[in-house]
Amino acid sequence: MLKNLKQAVVILALLSVLTGIIYPLLVTAVAQLAFPSKANGSIIYKDGKAVGSELIGQAFSDPKYFWGRPSATSGYPDNAMASGGSNLGPTNPALADAVKARAIALLAADSDNKSPIPVDLVTASASGLDPHISPAAALYQVPRVARARGLSEEMLKGLVAKHTENRQLGLLGEERVNVLELNLELDASRP
Repeated sequence: MLKNLKQAVVILALLSVLTGIIYPLLVTAVAQLAFPSKANGSIIYKDGKAVGSELIGQAFSDPKYFWGRPSATSGYPDNAMASGGSNLGPTNPALADAVKARAIALLAADSDNKSPIPVDLVTASASGLDPHISPAAALYQVPRVARARGLSEEMLKGLVAKHTENRQLGLLGEERVNVLELNLELDASRP
């Protein structure tokens, strides 16, 4: 029995070193060599300073910026430490009230806009951290942003088109616009 216990301890130690140290180091090294930006969180830099990640939404509320999806995180909007959806079902009155309140806020920010409000501007994503909106949601906001910045709607539509990402491999997901990247270019286009 002592012999079996000794073998078990040796195997446990070897597997712990292999799967707990060697394998993670190997995977980390390959990721750093092959995909350094992705392995380090897809950080976006402006003037050498980190301003966000391509993967995590940020709360924009100023009318001169495009706004992302509502966040369902607790504490504060787009809190990466509290990722998660609201878990409210489609028949839950609290979800209906939240959607109505968000729609009223959008209408208050742009009372001249009579277009239907895209659903992703009034509903949170499953993670509560989605950095993307649909091209329709971005285009819905063009008149407000154009007015707030004194820019032409055509120029802003061009920026939206430039930042529209296609489906992955032409099949997966939907077309989308990264709100942070769009707003950063918007700031760069006019000081």
